[in-house]
Amino acid sequence: MADDLGYSDLGCYGGEIDTPHLDYLASNGIRFTRFYNTSRCCPTRASLLTGLYNQQAGVGEMTQDRGLPGYRGHLTENTITLAEVLKEAGYRTGMVGKWHVSNTVVQESSESQLAWLNHQEDHPYFSPVEQYPTSRGFEKYFGNIWGVVDFFDPFSLVNGTEPVKSVPDNYYHTDAISDTTVAYIKEFSQGDEPYFIYVAETAPHWPLHALPEDIEKYKDTYKVGWDSIRINRFRNLVDMGLADPHTSPLSSRINEELKWEDNPHQEWDARAMAVHAAMIDRMDQGIGRMIEALKEAGQLDNTLILFLSDNGASPENAMRYGPGFDRPSETRNGEEIAYPVDKDVLPGPQNTFASIGERWANVSNTPYRLAKAESYEGGIRTPLIAFWPNGIRENKGTISDHLGHVMDFMATFVELGNASYPQVYKGNTVTPVQGISFAPVLKGEQKETHETLFNEHFGTRYVREDGWKLVARNNEDWRLYKIYEDETELNDLSGIYPEKVKELERKWHDWASGNQVLPKK
Repeated sequence: MADDLGYSDLGCYGGEIDTPHLDYLASNGIRFTRFYNTSRCCPTRASLLTGLYNQQAGVGEMTQDRGLPGYRGHLTENTITLAEVLKEAGYRTGMVGKWHVSNTVVQESSESQLAWLNHQEDHPYFSPVEQYPTSRGFEKYFGNIWGVVDFFDPFSLVNGTEPVKSVPDNYYHTDAISDTTVAYIKEFSQGDEPYFIYVAETAPHWPLHALPEDIEKYKDTYKVGWDSIRINRFRNLVDMGLADPHTSPLSSRINEELKWEDNPHQEWDARAMAVHAAMIDRMDQGIGRMIEALKEAGQLDNTLILFLSDNGASPENAMRYGPGFDRPSETRNGEEIAYPVDKDVLPGPQNTFASIGERWANVSNTPYRLAKAESYEGGIRTPLIAFWPNGIRENKGTISDHLGHVMDFMATFVELGNASYPQVYKGNTVTPVQGISFAPVLKGEQKETHETLFNEHFGTRYVREDGWKLVARNNEDWRLYKIYEDETELNDLSGIYPEKVKELERKWHDWASGNQVLPKK
């Protein structure tokens, strides 16, 4: 699972970024066009891992404990994870990368917090150890417990439960994730047990950190500007059959009042997107090594590989907040980290902390509206690639419009892994799985799908049912779309169908009150 990857970033989803290994999986598997996440990192991870809506799993917002059942900031006792289910079924289980579904420990003073972030102070745990991956079914784990990391020297890096207190001079986190996954594949393949590995990439989440040789590859690509790249991506999506120009015309660009030719920061913005592309390129290189390791182990054809993103590309301005909480002020050796609010320091190196911003995020999410953290399609629609030569019965390169959700992974893995989803686990009553297996889609059989889907995140929300979608941003009125006829959400019908708005709004509130979504009044 990629982190903050946009819908059209990959080559096989219309992008100009070089992703030959993911393109190989897509051309020999299935690409999904209507698969959904929950619009942000930790909520999506909670939903994927448990088969529940994220509030049911305790992660309604981020990783702080709000003292409310749906907002505990960690996977609660009523859940069982994919790893726990598959481990009970005889699988070996490993995880590599970003966890981000446990309560983050914060030091009492801001000075101590920054010293910790800067690797100049040690503390034993980054969250309660009983919430670590190895306490939730993963036999092996290497990665970052927190969400935001320096790619050259990550904070909250652990091996199992032990903090990794130093890294080599040439360390790059995406490569370490790839290399560790390869090592797990080689180890697990030596035995007779089936195995499950969850690879949670941190790329291409900010800060924009990439290796110079990868940035060089894209140094001129984005100098043509937002509109040119976005239009080319849209044309590619249409040509590939991934977008219908009649139902998914290109939406308006965010903040389109600024034209590229009038942009005073062309050099910086082109460089920022080049680093974003370089981060994805490097991730794809590592996925190529994983594929090769499976091939060498004789397991490639018999392995189901799924690739997706946790949310749409990020519109956040990571520079404006400066150091604090999860953002360091210095590197380990004391070099000051620049937060280039004025875009006066180019992104890419370790001593910078930057993000692509809302306009490039909008490009990454082509053709859909808005971006990460929103319930519009640009925030919640994910690319999903499924590859499994011995299991997929559809033609190679099939494009599926199956309506799916990240909570469907649990039901799918239970079915394919001959596992059981329990009513009680470790003495706790487990909430019944909410997802629906998409295994029949892989097998080319008749498939069941969701009649209704819901979402809420920091006040953004939607309900989708029977071809209608009711959606709102935080503190804004509901808007209504015939979503199959208007997938880029351009024609608001709320004024024409007020009764439909009321009907769907009631259903959303019923879902919210029954699923720990809002504090009870």
